[in-house]
Amino acid sequence: MPRVLLIEDDPAVRDGVALALRRQDHEVAAAETGEEGLERLRSFRPDVVVLDLMLPGMPGLDVCRGMRALDQTLPIIMATARGDDEDIVVGLEAGADDYVVKPVQARVLDARIRAVLRRAAAGGAEAGIPKIETYGDLAVDRAGFAVSLRGVPVPLAPSEMRLLLTLSASPGQVFSRQQLLEAVWEHSYHGDSRLVDACVKRLRAKMGDSGHIQTVRGFGYRFAAR
Repeated sequence: MPRVLLIEDDPAVRDGVALALRRQDHEVAAAETGEEGLERLRSFRPDVVVLDLMLPGMPGLDVCRGMRALDQTLPIIMATARGDDEDIVVGLEAGADDYVVKPVQARVLDARIRAVLRRAAAGGAEAGIPKIETYGDLAVDRAGFAVSLRGVPVPLAPSEMRLLLTLSASPGQVFSRQQLLEAVWEHSYHGDSRLVDACVKRLRAKMGDSGHIQTVRGFGYRFAAR
């Protein structure tokens, strides 16, 4: 059973979402505040976190950053009020892998949870592709689901890893944001290009000034095999 840590301050929402997830075969631990959520992260060891951005005391964005400091690879799905575009962008840049809008629909949340867990579990094992590829000082181990820069491991969240694997599998090919949404997040009709842009920004920051991920204005992104 997937272990889900739900951090939500509204008791009615928290209990309703937790009940719905349990009915969908998830093991759920719930927390009311960000501080409690960080404590449960250590004791419960979840497979994925569902994090409300609007929390009393410690803001959700700080909780997200704190969790990323503790675990770079833990999938985080943030919940945000409809129309809070700025919060969505900032949350994604803080390290969230995906988001859902409130009121949270149980089926949508279940689908997002299972999608992000599939990305984490699938790793980079892809038949017919060499296990380790090197691009200058960047090494991508597809089978081992690992990346190193100048010999130093680079911890990546599942969405960051899948994005890098997708781009680097076809060096020079330009991918539109919609293509990347479908390949990395499994979003089609309801895809949001902000997921791609925020993930690219985080990935570039972790990869330093390698210059491998290039923006093609008006089209999308490509991987330059320097």
